[in-house]
Amino acid sequence: MRLWGGAFPEAVTITLPRGETPSFRLAHRAEGEGWAEAGITKDAGDDPDVTHGALIIARVRERDGGLVFRAGDGVGTVTKPGLPIPPGEPAINPVPREMMARAAWEAARDTGRISARDQDVAGKPENRKTGFLEVWGAAGAPGLEITVSIPGGDILAAKTWNPRLGIVGGLSVLGTTGIVRPFSCSAWIASIHRGIDVARASGLTHVAGCTGATSERAVQALYGLADHAMIDMGDFVGGMMKYLVRHPVERVTLGGGIGKLAKLAQGAMDLHSGRSQVDFDQLADWTGDARLRNVNTALEAYEIAGTILADVVARKALERLRGRFGTAMTLDLVVVDREGAVIARAGP
Repeated sequence: MRLWGGAFPEAVTITLPRGETPSFRLAHRAEGEGWAEAGITKDAGDDPDVTHGALIIARVRERDGGLVFRAGDGVGTVTKPGLPIPPGEPAINPVPREMMARAAWEAARDTGRISARDQDVAGKPENRKTGFLEVWGAAGAPGLEITVSIPGGDILAAKTWNPRLGIVGGLSVLGTTGIVRPFSCSAWIASIHRGIDVARASGLTHVAGCTGATSERAVQALYGLADHAMIDMGDFVGGMMKYLVRHPVERVTLGGGIGKLAKLAQGAMDLHSGRSQVDFDQLADWTGDARLRNVNTALEAYEIAGTILADVVARKALERLRGRFGTAMTLDLVVVDREGAVIARAGP
């Protein structure tokens, strides 16, 4: 807004991927020749996030064409394959990029930087399917460079898995929903228990626990499950399954991405990145593919080995569940990719 002739607001309202519109007060404002920047202070609530209290800054500058992202102070750069962003790019994930593109588009529209005709082009269903990032240049939006900075992020990143993942120079800008859920193990597991209670009380005979929003959508669509059949399992496979053993239903489906379910296949019942890691040597042994010993992530391993890896992970994960929690309930596994496509299943 400031770059294109408006004033800095006291607070900004943004649209999250699921449609929520929270507002944030600005904690930082600055401008110079051809650029403007603003920042907010991150409040992670009860989540033990190393970025709690950090200043998150975005700087915008016009350029010749297109929309590009830059890593500023404290934001890392991807150097290894296997992540959603290719090597050489700022460690800013696809969903945050799309959110920023939308916010910039709305500011360009509101300040008259995009003509009515070009707004119509962007609004066509065939264009909107691809998102604001894809239609940016085609629909006449001004060229724009967005630089994200987190002062001190290089120091904070040393407390994360970023260096091990090949993200150098700072932190990652992550997210799929725009909302961080307070990470209290007891509170989250209690909410899992309540979800199971509601499902049983409603007479449901099939429930599903998934590691995230993408796998949840895929599993729900696959089986046509009701919303209240979807248990917000997250990383807590053990917490969910232990309760289900005591309060059973006829059928339980677990869904997740290749990385989370690889850890389950290897025996982890808490799939959080801070408390369990993928054993790539074991993946290599399972598939007979020695190349997997030197990969960086489970996603990279899958890109190399393909469905052979996905199938063995699904099968081994199901074996772990049956071995640990018995066979009184019918169990099955669904492995999905980052786009939500089913890449492997195990069980009936």
